[in-house]
Amino acid sequence: MKTLATVLALACAQAQVPTAWRQADVDTLELPAANAAYSAIHIDEAAYYRIRERVIYKDYPVYVPGREPADYQAWLKSREPEIAFDASKVRTEEEWVRAGKIVFNAPTSFNPVFFSADNLRDAEFYRRTGMPVAADGTVPFARWTIRRKGVVELGSMGCNTCHTRVLGDGQVVAGAQGNNPGDRQGALLLASSVKLMGEQKALERVRSFARQFQMPWLPRDGNGVTESFSIAEFVHAGEEIPPGVTARANTSMILPPQIPDLIGVGERRFLDHTGLIRNRGIGDLMRYSSLAQDMFSQDRYGSVRPPAGAPSARYSDEQLYALAQYLQSLRPPTNPHRFDRSAARGRALFTREQCNTCHTPPLYTNNRLIPVEGFEPPAGAAEVLLVRIGVDPRYTLETHKSTGYYKVPSLKGVWYRGPFGHNGSAATLEDWLDPSRIKPDYVPTGYKGYDGNTRSIPGHPFGLELSPRERHDLIAFLNTL
Repeated sequence: MKTLATVLALACAQAQVPTAWRQADVDTLELPAANAAYSAIHIDEAAYYRIRERVIYKDYPVYVPGREPADYQAWLKSREPEIAFDASKVRTEEEWVRAGKIVFNAPTSFNPVFFSADNLRDAEFYRRTGMPVAADGTVPFARWTIRRKGVVELGSMGCNTCHTRVLGDGQVVAGAQGNNPGDRQGALLLASSVKLMGEQKALERVRSFARQFQMPWLPRDGNGVTESFSIAEFVHAGEEIPPGVTARANTSMILPPQIPDLIGVGERRFLDHTGLIRNRGIGDLMRYSSLAQDMFSQDRYGSVRPPAGAPSARYSDEQLYALAQYLQSLRPPTNPHRFDRSAARGRALFTREQCNTCHTPPLYTNNRLIPVEGFEPPAGAAEVLLVRIGVDPRYTLETHKSTGYYKVPSLKGVWYRGPFGHNGSAATLEDWLDPSRIKPDYVPTGYKGYDGNTRSIPGHPFGLELSPRERHDLIAFLNTL
């Protein structure tokens, strides 16, 4: 029997959970599209809450070959299904954060997307894809799940699949820019599917997947190039996408973005590289999590309607609140870079070159938006910095993330991140500050493009005229942030 104190504590905990899909908040969540007539119209509140809530079951680690405990699979088959997330048992802020970690790691798919169970039991798969492994021998991008006794399912596509980074020493950093080579894994899975279903059926399936990125209202939709892709070209396009970059929801197979670092997300006024999502508080982070994971497929753009059928499940408001609390609690790993004399000189250069105008301490971003060439922002937009920096505008003009802007990213934590740029073209800070990157015959060290051709990494010329020593010092400083 619950005591009065328990009932009051539970009521207090539940009362603070915002309504995730309140219509007025959803309608003002995003900036207008660069072509405002084709701004996304999201699923309405009533339809949203008719979708069943996701049940989150207890899940278990996945081990690489040779590191799995003896009789582990038999032990998993003996487990009873357990509900891992129960909002009625969450009362304190610390408990909300712990519950959010469960949501972060909980699979949303039990069908192969990037990899299959057989892949993860094959040592050759890790060699071919470069999939990193944690120091304890686990794969932090997937989990075994028991939804029915005796049936062990490989689950993935939780937040952890894309937003987990394994450092060189095997340390796992939750929420960091992920380095699971998902698109390369997907390319391998696609090549394997031809043997199972035949080339024509596999081609129809992958073309159908690619159509979600198309924008038929554009005079020239570059995403339509995939309509003529062969299986080999689809496979090659996936193989060209490096870890840290991915063709995620509402982006593009030919313009895939850098995976964002979620550590420090509570300090950012805008989410996504294009600043599409307003971040006015924890409720917006909840809404964005639901949109990015499930609801994007229901978006309507002008007369272009979503495919029939809503998602089979959605996060509950309590699950979203716990997830948002967890994301806002994340902290970076311990920085191994010392602030030495070189870094001190670099800090002086940072100020001399006026880097702090946009990357303003202590957040190392001014939380503002920069319009791209070919887009004129509306008058009076206080959050817009009226400068042009010449970066490739296609991602913010030719994907469903279109706003006509790129946000000023934070430089905090660049020492553990990479590749850099909104599309991850530069593998390292050294490459980003290399003046040869703006030459047309440059070979990008990060994402080269779906065709793998040489190309420049244009724009953001700041720091490209430094001497080698100055460049070294500036990077030394940036690595301390």
